[in-house]
Amino acid sequence: MKILLPTDGTQFSDAATSALQRLRLGEGDTIRVISVVDMSVPLGIDLYGGYLPDTAEVEAKARESADRIIGETCGRLRGALGDDVAIESDVLFGSPDSRIVETAEETGADLIVLGSHGYRRWERLLLGSVSHSVVHHAPCSVMIVRGEL
Repeated sequence: MKILLPTDGTQFSDAATSALQRLRLGEGDTIRVISVVDMSVPLGIDLYGGYLPDTAEVEAKARESADRIIGETCGRLRGALGDDVAIESDVLFGSPDSRIVETAEETGADLIVLGSHGYRRWERLLLGSVSHSVVHHAPCSVMIVRGEL
């Protein structure tokens, strides 16, 4: 089974990792841990002021943080699952929901395990919901985890 585990380092992603550790996995199974960096977040730039900051430093810090988060998650999984399960990882850039779905399609994932922030109606309307979008667009089954198990 090929499993995709997106993580952002929050308690919600930790809950998804814990749920994944409880699945019966063994030799031949693969877990791909990804963290998606969304660089489209407005940085408070005054476009008309003539100053455009160099985003290379921001991108480097974001990648460093994502690498740390992935390393911690992979460490937890290896500790719980041993060497029988192959664990791969990658830092991606773009819209989290789109990149998760694209990665699932590209890798032929059988399952996406994803933590949910549990947004209510207004929060979802204002902030969007990655898990909601992934459920509706994923090419495979999606397990949404709410809260720590």
